[in-house]
Amino acid sequence: MGKITLIAAVAENNAIGKDNDLLWHLPDDFKRFKSMTTGHMIIMGRKTFESFPKPLPNRHHIIITRDKSYRVDYPNCTIVNSLADAFAIVANENLSYIIGGGEIYTLALPFCDILEITRVHEKYEADAFFPALNPSEWKLDREEYHAKDDKHAVDFTYRTYIKLKN
Repeated sequence: MGKITLIAAVAENNAIGKDNDLLWHLPDDFKRFKSMTTGHMIIMGRKTFESFPKPLPNRHHIIITRDKSYRVDYPNCTIVNSLADAFAIVANENLSYIIGGGEIYTLALPFCDILEITRVHEKYEADAFFPALNPSEWKLDREEYHAKDDKHAVDFTYRTYIKLKN
């Protein structure tokens, strides 16, 4: 299996969403997400998929749901009923992305090789959270700070973590 990268924007209190929506608007983070995931398979839960107005262009969506009758009418989408089924589909890909939500992040974290985390330097009220990272399992490889400006209401930092081999 190729590399599995988990990509997420996460507040200081690990909040990632509320009412199936994002908690902030960070245009530069959207651009980064698009540039990293375009051309790759992206794995997500059903609620994350349903939070998009339509499928993201130039990416194959693998949607995980327990609902065996769930269907979508888009050609670049595959429905599966487990994370294992999703991993089977991406087994021959060089790189695939886990894009959320909270439950999928928790299930997928042990299988990921790289974490691309945008740490949003604020706390938010939320109903979806990112799992806590075990510092003995992950090494911060690089980070890039982005101060708030006229397009970004909060400071944030791009952080890339590499899984430590045991």
